[in-house]
Amino acid sequence: MIIASRRGTTGALLVACAWLTACDRPEPVSQPATLPTGYWQASIELPGGLIETGIEISFDGTAYSASVVNGQERVRIDEVSFTGGSLLLRFPAFNNEIRATLIEGSLVGELTLVKRFGDTQVMPFAARPGSMTDAEMNASANHDLSGRWAVRFHEPDGTDTASIGEFAQRGSRLFGTFLNPNGDHRFLAGHVRGDEFHLSTFDGAHAFIFSGSIDKEGAIVDADFWSGTSWHQKWSAERNENVSLPDAFSRTFLKPGYERFEFAFPNEDGVTASLDDEKYRDKVVMVTLAGTWCPNCNDEARYLAPFYSRYRDQGLEIVALMFEHFEDHDVAAEQVRRFRAKHGIEYDTLIAGVSDKTEAGKVLPSLSAVLAFPTTIFIDRDGRVRRIHTGFAGPGTGEHFVRLQRQFTDLVTELLAEPPNLIESLTSDQNADEI
Repeated sequence: MIIASRRGTTGALLVACAWLTACDRPEPVSQPATLPTGYWQASIELPGGLIETGIEISFDGTAYSASVVNGQERVRIDEVSFTGGSLLLRFPAFNNEIRATLIEGSLVGELTLVKRFGDTQVMPFAARPGSMTDAEMNASANHDLSGRWAVRFHEPDGTDTASIGEFAQRGSRLFGTFLNPNGDHRFLAGHVRGDEFHLSTFDGAHAFIFSGSIDKEGAIVDADFWSGTSWHQKWSAERNENVSLPDAFSRTFLKPGYERFEFAFPNEDGVTASLDDEKYRDKVVMVTLAGTWCPNCNDEARYLAPFYSRYRDQGLEIVALMFEHFEDHDVAAEQVRRFRAKHGIEYDTLIAGVSDKTEAGKVLPSLSAVLAFPTTIFIDRDGRVRRIHTGFAGPGTGEHFVRLQRQFTDLVTELLAEPPNLIESLTSDQNADEI
């Protein structure tokens, strides 16, 4: 569902009017020359409520810079400009932007998210200088949601998808994330007020709201999940400190009859690369299925860029197969170039297709399925697939991110320590012993 720009502007004005002393004039009499710096309390309006976030704005005398306060992280905004009373905040790696006008001291405008094939979602945006009021910060909470929760997301077809909620509460302030079989929902922040709770996130890519109530038995029932303007899902949860998810190394595998994982895709400049290239011969290769639009993929790239620098001289190569929102190669390639620059990537990135898991499975027929972006394939020096990891638990998951890094490091160092033709060597030794 696409919300037209006019509707988005009207919604933002209504939100801003609640903050302003008067809304008699839709436009300022004169355009302000400067934008106040410091912390701005911001909101993004979804059909299911408001994402409550913050923006930190600074000015060095020549240019503005800004960051989104996304829970416990700060997301740098790559392009910031303020001209004639109009503010532009762009996230070029995601192709998303916020445009707002300074009206009587508050910002009023729209957030535009670019989805697959260039479709857009437009959401009202508003911001005011300063942080939450004391009443908002010190609201009374009837429940403490801290701990681990067994979550069921209720699918439209009547089935359920298992997830894990991990929350920490300080007073009425609530923080946490959801761990899913395919990844995580990154940093979430919100509040508990009375019997109601609200969690949300905006990280430059996704706009999420999780909200609901806690019943007398302490369970979460009839809760709502909104993603942008078009995706709505019901969910419920119960406390369970022992809940777990399937092993991420067991969900994706090579189909019977396939001995190797193969591909041939062009890079940003149109030069085709494959695992048969000399560059990868006798190397340990990590192949990740990713996309510039995917926050979990950005988390993985932020981790893999220095990881590659650390191990490439020992024989590691990394290849990212990029599945983008755009079918046009040149448009997708420009997105990938921005992605490379953002994370300081030196390993290969290839344009593999559109950002659809079913379509990705068609161009990678040796895989049992493409269940998640990212999916990471570990290949030994002889070209054999040794492990496949589905999803990526990023920094918002705390100890799970630490454990994943340790697993990746242990696996890669083990593969790097093996000489080429290891399997053939072991087989020959076994045959010799039998003789």
